[in-house]
Amino acid sequence: MHICFLSHEYPKAGLNPGGVGVFLYTFCNVLTEAGHRVTVLGANDSNRTEDETQGNLRVIRFAKPSLPGVNWWLIARKLNAYLKDINSSHPLDIVESSELGLAFLQKLPNVKYVVRLHGGHHFFSESENRGINRWKGFQEKRSFKKADAFIAVSDYVREHTAKYLSYHGKPLATIRYMIDQKRFAYKESYPEAKDFSLVFAGTICEKKGVGNLIDAMAKVSLKFPEATLDIFGKEWFFPNGDSYTDYIQARIPSNLKNQIKIHPPVTHDQIPQVYGKAAICIFPSFMETQGLVAPEAMAMGKVVIFTDKGPGPETITHGLNGFLCNPLDVSSIENSIITAFEAKDQFQEIGVKAYEKVNSVFNVSNVSRNVTFYKSLLNG
Repeated sequence: MHICFLSHEYPKAGLNPGGVGVFLYTFCNVLTEAGHRVTVLGANDSNRTEDETQGNLRVIRFAKPSLPGVNWWLIARKLNAYLKDINSSHPLDIVESSELGLAFLQKLPNVKYVVRLHGGHHFFSESENRGINRWKGFQEKRSFKKADAFIAVSDYVREHTAKYLSYHGKPLATIRYMIDQKRFAYKESYPEAKDFSLVFAGTICEKKGVGNLIDAMAKVSLKFPEATLDIFGKEWFFPNGDSYTDYIQARIPSNLKNQIKIHPPVTHDQIPQVYGKAAICIFPSFMETQGLVAPEAMAMGKVVIFTDKGPGPETITHGLNGFLCNPLDVSSIENSIITAFEAKDQFQEIGVKAYEKVNSVFNVSNVSRNVTFYKSLLNG
């Protein structure tokens, strides 16, 4: 098959990719290893075009338009032109995008169009308790009408997206993300991990639960005075341009300044080393569609505290293969951390069960489920 992914987030040197970019990188490489042709098409982060081919993988990043108000039209025009050209050289079988990515595409004959639910505008409007932007809402509805099928990355995102958007009776499957278990490899023990140490990795912003996590450390430190928290992530800014990192730095109690450290982001290749040095990896996000950070750490056999919102309970069974917390409630975060630290003697057992969960649910073998689903569309 020849599969084209429409995305502006595919990783490149010098940029720290988000979850969708990391997923695509893993997925595309596994697909090409299985003999499929893959093209990734999207806008660059600069005003130049880059076109790279390595084996069966081609990555096209066209020059990013810079005309506010009409960028959407310019990007759509470029996508359509490239897709026609790609299809004429090597006929396409599947074109896949995230929720609103098909809105302005001109569908090519004999090509099937798939929307993968990574978490769109309607989904996050519900979880963040805000209104629907009419323009973005229009694009998602238009995109869903054009799709031939849908893939959800969790049951939660499938069910909650359906509250706002119709799948129009078209094929729909839940297929989990796949974790690169060569990069996030399981180990029985981590002698480099410091007792009572916590690590967070991700965007440093309110909706990732960073503020509440810092607030929780005051009570945790009373119970475990040696407790530390290391935060790794990229900056986020308020609409007025103020730094969220500066804002939360000011929230760190003076007596915990040496125990709570905020670090610049690290590359995805460095994340396993960051996780390996911590006793617990904690991700108290207000909402996720699935998220990669928790299962990546679990794949290593690490003890993870994850959000109990959204797909959290699909990922972790509290007390068995990790721990859950209510990220909106500081006391819940406190209690989950304390409960986890008190179970320190069970960390290896919990880590084994965490690895087993990822190995069975988030394994790279999920590529076969994707391929089977794609083929069912082509043969339908």
